[in-house]
Amino acid sequence: MSRSITSGLSYSATVSRRLVHRAAVCEVFLTDTERESDERFLVAAQLPRVHSYYSDHLTTPAAYDPLLLLEVFRQTSILVAHEHLGAPHDNKFTFNDGDLAVLDQEALVIGDRPGHALLDVEVVTEKRRHGELVGVTLRMSMALDGRDAATMTMAIQWMPPHAWQGLRERGRAALGLTAEPASGHPGTRRLPPASVGRHSPQNVVLSESAVIGRELVAKVLVDQSHPALFDHPLDHIPGALLFEAYRQTALHAAHELLGLSPHRLTLVRCVAAFTRFGEFELPTTCRAELVEGPDRAGVTFRLQTSQDEVVVSTAEIGLQCAAPLGSRLVPESAPLALQAG
Repeated sequence: MSRSITSGLSYSATVSRRLVHRAAVCEVFLTDTERESDERFLVAAQLPRVHSYYSDHLTTPAAYDPLLLLEVFRQTSILVAHEHLGAPHDNKFTFNDGDLAVLDQEALVIGDRPGHALLDVEVVTEKRRHGELVGVTLRMSMALDGRDAATMTMAIQWMPPHAWQGLRERGRAALGLTAEPASGHPGTRRLPPASVGRHSPQNVVLSESAVIGRELVAKVLVDQSHPALFDHPLDHIPGALLFEAYRQTALHAAHELLGLSPHRLTLVRCVAAFTRFGEFELPTTCRAELVEGPDRAGVTFRLQTSQDEVVVSTAEIGLQCAAPLGSRLVPESAPLALQAG
């Protein structure tokens, strides 16, 4: 199904950076919004054809990164909260859980102009505290250049700075950490970029990895100098980095466990939930377990990130062949790790 862009929303300039919690103008992708009703809103976004992070993939044909779509959905949730739902501009936001699904891979193929996205946003549940709205679950759909491309359901909430500060200080104290988080560049060697479907080493977020039966475990690198994942200073590991760690771990596991090339695979589904803050000082690991496939529908992994053996977040990642040709995912001979499982 396709949808024509008839909303009248503008694509001529981006919205204010503070409405989407970005520091760099080049990291703002939303351009306009309007209210359709008390619970439904429209949002416009322009997708860049080239980006140092979102365009750095080995797959062909060149397509918009599903995690770029996720970032557009994330920015949309914050814009809607501020512009339409009355969330104060100084409030801090948390991303509780989300379910991203790519509907049409061909809709993501990059054309000769930046992609124009139209998002239809609906509030499906509200969270209130003492009668005040403090969070929502949003159901969002994205049409890209008139074609239905992706959907996402996302639960967010917000709180004033003093409440955030108290929450973070109590959480860090329980872990034996000081009030102020540490900073610095990781000193561990990254995995080869091609092993996780990347060109640039800068965009690799994994280091050491090991196969254990039908699982792969990898160490997550937290590089606070990364211009996209850390657009501005944060006091915890951002969800965007964990999403990338999940994708890269799934791609690496698909190769190590199944013999599938990361060059051929793309993310088509990501369901994630965040249970606690990830702290910079603590080592972070990501574990991927094969749960389904490989077959013509793709391959699915169940994943989790942990710090000191305590789960920080969980996810399920679905991968499919990135190109119509050669879409058969089952290799001629499965690796010994899979045969032994």
